[in-house]
Amino acid sequence: MAAFPFDIHATDGAARTGVLKTSRGDIRTPAFMPVGTAGTVKALTVDQVRSTGADIILGNTYHLMLRPGAERVGRLGGLHKFMRWDGPILTDSGGFQVMSLSKISKVTEQAVTFQSHIDGSRHVLSPERSIEIQADLLGSDIVMQLDECVAWPATEEKAAEALRLSARWGKRCKEAFGTRETQALFGIQQGSTFEHLRKESSERLIEIGFDGYAIGGLAVGEGHQQMIDTLDYCAPMLPADRPRYLMGVGKPIDLVEAVARGVDMFDCVLPTRSGRHGQAWTRSGPINLKNAPFAEDETPLDARIDCPASRDYSKAYLHHLVKADEILGQVLLSWHNIAFFQHLMGEMRQAIAEGRFEAFRKAFAEDQKSRE
Repeated sequence: MAAFPFDIHATDGAARTGVLKTSRGDIRTPAFMPVGTAGTVKALTVDQVRSTGADIILGNTYHLMLRPGAERVGRLGGLHKFMRWDGPILTDSGGFQVMSLSKISKVTEQAVTFQSHIDGSRHVLSPERSIEIQADLLGSDIVMQLDECVAWPATEEKAAEALRLSARWGKRCKEAFGTRETQALFGIQQGSTFEHLRKESSERLIEIGFDGYAIGGLAVGEGHQQMIDTLDYCAPMLPADRPRYLMGVGKPIDLVEAVARGVDMFDCVLPTRSGRHGQAWTRSGPINLKNAPFAEDETPLDARIDCPASRDYSKAYLHHLVKADEILGQVLLSWHNIAFFQHLMGEMRQAIAEGRFEAFRKAFAEDQKSRE
């Protein structure tokens, strides 16, 4: 019996819409999780994030354990209280950041030892320590197993070694996690772009048994088409009655195509990162507010979206803020981008429920191409 019930309300092809019921509230799927890496969704207050319709946000073990420190967050009442977010939180185990951000990392069967990218201090992150940080100190609602992330392109040998180590770590995470009624543990499928390795990884994870299953090791440089080709076979390998989470993805077209292949949950830094650099996501693709044509454009970013940043400010004003390097420009564009992603999730949920997802998918792809 999984910790959180997952009710699938409708399907349209492989796409599905439903609700993951947690002790802190329902997560409507497909769901996009704004990334609050270090206890904040960059440039936004939790009230602004909540106003976009986000049901859940993401935090990160690696960053929080380094600063301000997991024990400190625990003493201050856990991550929800610390950042004033009362909805569900999923925490990434930190494995990806250990490999990509640390100055030096060494992986053994027991743990990964690394140096902080902040001050060079040495740390050890084992599966058991990852669970302690996420579940006990941060108080995450959805906890991710510790896994080994491999760079792309990866050799078949390296991808196989990583998935098998990740599976062994997944078993240790499950043993450390135990049985909890108010928290869930997700396993992570690995295997790079090798179909037989994705199958082996899935079988190992299913044998262990998790509350949900993530797809890791994609959106790491392989490109949109190869990612989609991999999802064609790797998403159906995971249990249909549990949520499927594609980690670190992505652009709006990536989200739509992944939903078409049966994925339920997503996270990505793209909306706020784009917003901080003057880029807004729209139904017809991304636009750069730095560009001169917007200097006297009195239209809003998207009047359809129930968000002040999307509806109430002209592109001309946003152009001015970006060109003047005003902080408000970063705030408004980040707010709009998160709202746009949440609006897209709502459109997909409705299209699936009404049995017209394929038509929505085709129309969205055409709209996104209009700026190419």
